[in-house]
Parts: sequence; C-alpha cells; structure tokens
Amino acid sequence: MKTIRLTAAQAATRYIAAQLNEDGEPFIAGVWAIFGHGNVAALGEALYAIRDKLPTYRGHNEQSMAHAAIAYAKQLCRRRAMAVTSSIGPGATNMVTAAALAHVNRLPVLFLPGDVFANRGPDPVLQQVEDFGDGTISANDCFRPVSRYFDRIMRPEQLLTALPRAFRVMTDPAECGPVTLAFCQDVQAEAYDWPESFFEPRVWRQRRPRPDTAELEEAAKLIRAAKKPMIIAGGGVHYSGACEALKAFVEKHSIPVGETQAGKSALPWDHPLNLGPIGVTGSSSANKVAAEADLVVGVGTRFQDFTTGSWALFRNPERRILALNVQPFDGTKHGAQPLIADARIGLEELSAALGDFRAEAPAPQLKAEWFAAVDAVTAAPKDTNALPTDMQVIGAVQRAARENTVVMCAAGTMPGELHKLWKAGRPRSYHMEYGYSCMGYEIAGGIGIKMAEPDRDVIVMLGDGSYMMMNSELATAVMMGIKITVVITDNRGFGCINRLQRSTGGAEFNNLLDHAHHVNPSHIDFAAHAASMGAHAEKAGSIAELEDALARAREADGPFVVVIDTDPYPSTEAGGHWWDVAVPEVSQREEVRQAREAYEAALKERN
Repeated sequence: MKTIRLTAAQAATRYIAAQLNEDGEPFIAGVWAIFGHGNVAALGEALYAIRDKLPTYRGHNEQSMAHAAIAYAKQLCRRRAMAVTSSIGPGATNMVTAAALAHVNRLPVLFLPGDVFANRGPDPVLQQVEDFGDGTISANDCFRPVSRYFDRIMRPEQLLTALPRAFRVMTDPAECGPVTLAFCQDVQAEAYDWPESFFEPRVWRQRRPRPDTAELEEAAKLIRAAKKPMIIAGGGVHYSGACEALKAFVEKHSIPVGETQAGKSALPWDHPLNLGPIGVTGSSSANKVAAEADLVVGVGTRFQDFTTGSWALFRNPERRILALNVQPFDGTKHGAQPLIADARIGLEELSAALGDFRAEAPAPQLKAEWFAAVDAVTAAPKDTNALPTDMQVIGAVQRAARENTVVMCAAGTMPGELHKLWKAGRPRSYHMEYGYSCMGYEIAGGIGIKMAEPDRDVIVMLGDGSYMMMNSELATAVMMGIKITVVITDNRGFGCINRLQRSTGGAEFNNLLDHAHHVNPSHIDFAAHAASMGAHAEKAGSIAELEDALARAREADGPFVVVIDTDPYPSTEAGGHWWDVAVPEVSQREEVRQAREAYEAALKERN
C-alpha cells in the first residue's frame, strides 16, 4: 500500500477537495474561515496550500459565514455545500446558532472548529471551557444536539473513518444536516502516513429511495377514497428536484396544492391548482380548502406549526394524513400514513398507481378572490404622506423583480407578508429561512445565494431589527464584489413581535425602540451605515422613490442598499390562521384576561 506523509489538516483538506457530487463538481465548494490560535497554524497552512482547488473565503463573523454556506446549499437544493472553520472558543460557539439553523432546515454544512489539545499538555489552553466533572468536555460539545453527525478528532488516523461518515450524512437525503468535526489543534499539526487511495476522487450520489409496495398501495387507496384531497408542498419538493413531478401529478389528478414557506415556488403562483401559501401566514384559498380536506397529503414537509396552524387548520372530522417523505421521522408525525420515498420518485409511482383518478378541483373564485386581496394591499399607496406599509414595499419590489429574481428573507415581519403576498414564478425564486426564523441570516444568506447562482438577481429583504443583529457581511459582499440588492424596512424596532405582544393582550413593551428603556432616543442612519462599509446606499422617502432606487440598483456594481421607513402596525388582514401562542392564565390586565378567554376557546377547536 502506497502512503503519503501529511499532517492531519493537510489530509483533511485534500480529502475534502476530492469529494465530488454526481455532476462531477466538488461537493464542498469552498471553506469560510476566520482564523484564531486554534486553526490558523495547521489548518490555515493546509488551506493555503490547496487554495486553487478548495477556495477559502474570509468573513466578519463566524455565525454569518455559516449562514452564507447554508444559503449556498439551500439554493442548490443540497447538491453542493460549504465548510466553515473557526478557532476553539467564541468563534466556535458563534457557529452553534448556524448549526441549529442547518439542523432544523435539513441542510448540509461541514463545521471544522478548532478544539483543545488532545495531549492536554498546556491544559487549560486559551479559551478552553473546563468542566469540573468531565475532562473530555469542550465548548464544541455545544454542537452535539445541533449536528447530524459529531466527532472529535483526537488522532490523525481518526479522519479515515470520520470524513467518509461526514460526507455520507451530508449527501444522504434522509439524514442530511450539519456535520461537526471538532479538530483538536495539536492533532491538526500531527503527521501520519496516509494511504494514497484515501485521496482518490469519490462521487457521492444522493440516493432516491423507492416507496415500499404496501405503503404505495395504501397511499393510492387513501387518495382514491378521498372526496376532498389536498397536497401540502414542502421544502423536500425542491431538494428532490420534484417540481415538475408535482406539476404533472396535480394536473393529472386535479388535486389542489398549498405551499409551506420552504415549499413556496414549487409551482408557479398563477398555476390554477396552486392555491397559495398555507397555514398561519397562509391564503384564504389554501386555508379554506385545508379546513375542508378529508385527506391532507404532505410532500416533503415536516408539518411545522405554522404550516398546520398549530394543528387546528384541518377541521374535517374525517381528515386523514398521508405523508410522502424520505425521512420516516417526518412520515409518521401525528398519526400519518407514511409513504417513505424520494419525493420525485414517490410522486411518479403514486401517480402511476392512481391511474386515471381525478379529484374535484376547487372553485376558481377562491384563488381569484385571494389574489384580488393581494393586489389591493401591495398596490402603490394613494396617500403619499402616510408611512408605507410592509405590504406596499413588497409590491414595489415585486414590480421591480425580473424573471431571474430570487427574493429572500428570514425573520421578523417580512416572512409572513412575503409568504402571503409574493408571486413566485419559477422554482427557487423564493428563498426563506423560516424553519429556525433566524434574525441575521439575510445579508449573509444573500451572499450564499449569489455565489450558488451568479446569474440570479438576488433581492434581500429585512427589517431594521435583523439588520442590527448581523450586518457585517455587507462588508464581505463589498470586498468580494458580490452584487445583491438589500431592502431595509425601518419600522423602528421589532414590529412583528410588537403586534404579537398586543394581540395576546400585552402592553407595548421593549419591542419598538420608542417603548424600550433608553436615556437617549435612538436615531440610526442605516443608509450612512451601509455606505460606510462600501455599499451603494440610498434612503427612499416613498414607494415611488423606492421603485426608482430599485431600477438604479439593477445597473450598480456590488451591493446596493435601499432604506425606507415603514409603519410598524399594519399587517395583511386577509388570509392567515390561528397560531398557538400561550397567553397567561393570570394577569392584572383586562386585555390579557380577554385574550386568555379567546385562547382557551381556540384550544377547544383544535382536533
């Protein structure tokens, strides 16, 4: 057996660069890195040596670097991914939030945080977290509950098993998620005689499990017996590349579709059988059909509470659930009849099993009424003296969007409004991180989307709250010459949660800046702040000025930021559904007591 002598860090980077996807591309497209004492000497040297094959990108915050990596994988439907490395202390724990985001959304990312000395010579090393009762614990153990696979590399040769396991998890449609290889810093520098065969290129294919025969027959039986079936399209439709299969299925069998946040854009918004968004932030059309459905067919969805209206949306007492999912954990939730299979293959084989079956299509006016409501709230305002609403901002962005536009967001007011109002015309034109609803994902995520698909026009939408949480990667976008358009809606605080606070009977408190404890009033010039990092930035004083700025953004080089003040109080009244947010049983406020009565009444309606 021929061997080659390399450090563990050199071996890791060489192995990573040799792993290919089924299109022959490197599965790991690059490494985001902020160096510290725990990774700069050995892993930094190894990355420098291989930089032509495995590019290294520098960010400004470990969490947001990881967000960019995750968005990259999401936009490419998990066909490619990125790695992220940090030092051993706060750099590592900064990435835990991003790991949780990837875990919830079932997205691949390879975390390579530095770790303590395996030999314990300098124990405790700088930034080391010490457990008084367990000498094996380090800060990186925080990654365990938010990693699909976790390993601590304490000997170089452990990489011979750990790295293949890592890639198996990241490329497995059912197990897919973040992998953490906590890399002891002394081990990174240790040399070992590696088998040369370990570094031969390897292709990782994403398998497409076929459905079990008995499950397939039962699924077809359920659909044939249904009088009012409905499909809920989730993110798995995109990850499986099943958008065309879904379209063919619903057209052949005349079954209407509601889309989750992750599933939105699986069908064009104007397809007759696409009834729009479903659930808490859903359309009146999709939610009405869901309430009456006697069979709910989930395709690639994990049935999050926003999708199901906290399981109060489906009102038909005869309702059954059929779950087509590659992961059995999701396929059996809430007593669902499972159909465990790849979404595309499952739809194709289920369609063949159904033969000529066709359901009764919903009344066309349901969809027409919903989009009439959408057009009304997104239209340009007649009163140009009033503060614009978030809905009007969305309308302006929609009118500026092109065929290749991707609109993206993550948290706050915008996700709910975009889910309701955005008209997505093609797959992956809507990119929402709402599984973890992580503030600060937006700008870094926009970078990841643009890196994944450079020809797409990427529009990032976020509120002032999210911008203040994490804006540093705007400087990275400038540095790397990445062109994204960023629309910041300034409603002076956390408007979404302020509305939720009021709806549960609470007083306005600690959400909007004007209701928070302060000595000096807050006045932040977001346009000046963005410009200070090198972006082109403008303040729009109206919806008309916003539309003019968006037109200029098309021709600009690099990131273009538009800031517009908005009213924090209005939201789209049409559509939507109850959401289970616990209201206090005891309160001195009459408003809270009334909200509790309404809450208890709603709980009784849940089945």
